[in-house]
Amino acid sequence: MAEIKLEDILDKTHALYQLANRLNWEHLIRELGPYYSEGPGRPEIPIRVIAGLHYLKYLENESDESVVEKFCENPYWQYFCGLETFQHKLPCHPTTLVKWRKRIGEKGVEKLLGHTIDTAKREMMLPEKLLKNVNVDTTVQEKAITFPTDTKLCHRMRIKLVYAAKERELRLRQTYARVGKKASIMQARYAHAAQMKRARKEFKKVKSYLGRVTRDIIRQTDLSKDYELSILISQSERLLKQEKSTPKKIIQFACTRS
Repeated sequence: MAEIKLEDILDKTHALYQLANRLNWEHLIRELGPYYSEGPGRPEIPIRVIAGLHYLKYLENESDESVVEKFCENPYWQYFCGLETFQHKLPCHPTTLVKWRKRIGEKGVEKLLGHTIDTAKREMMLPEKLLKNVNVDTTVQEKAITFPTDTKLCHRMRIKLVYAAKERELRLRQTYARVGKKASIMQARYAHAAQMKRARKEFKKVKSYLGRVTRDIIRQTDLSKDYELSILISQSERLLKQEKSTPKKIIQFACTRS
C-alpha cells in the first residue's frame, strides 16, 4: 500500500505549511553546511530536519525532549522539517540538538533564527504576537561568568580605581598592574591545587595592593565633591574589611561610569 504524502492531507493555508514552502532552505543549508563533517561514521541527520526542529523549539518554547517527542505527533511539524510522508519514529535523540548547537555556536543559531523569523514576518504568515518573544536556549554557549571570590573582587576593584584615577588625572604612586595581576593568577592556581597557605599569601598581596591604591586616592581627592568616586572608595573599604563570615558581603559592584 502506497504511503500518503503529507502535502495531500494538510491544510494548504496553515502558517507552517506556507512557511515551509517559502523559506529558502537551500540558503540555510549552504550557511550551516560547513558545520557538518563528511568523515566516516554515522550519516548526519539532514540539515533541514535539525534546523526545522530548532525553529519549532524556539517558536513554541519547547525543550529538546518535548520538541522531538511532539515531532512524531504533528504532521505540520514533519512537513516543515522536509519529510514527505508521516513518520512514527523520533527524528533524532534530544542530545543531538545540544551537540548541534554547540557545533554551530551562537552565530549559527542567530543565522537560523534570523532567516526564518525574517521570512515569516515578510510574508506575514505568522501572527505578530508569536514573534514578540523568542526564547533561545544558550545552555551550551560559553558564558563569561565566574564565581565572585574575594580575590577577584579585590583585583577588579583595584583596576576600577586605577582607571577612575586616570580619568581624573590623579598621579598614583603605583598602580600595581603587573604584580597585582600575577598575584591574582597565582592565588587561583594555588587554591585549585589545594595549597591554601600559599593561596592565602597571594590573596593578602592582592588585598594589600587594593588598600594602597585606595589610600592614595583618598589622600588626593575630596570625596564629598565626587559622588561616583566616593561610591567606589566606599565599596573598596568594605572589601578590605570583609571576611569569609561577613554578612551581606559584596559580590558585585554598583554601576558607575568608571
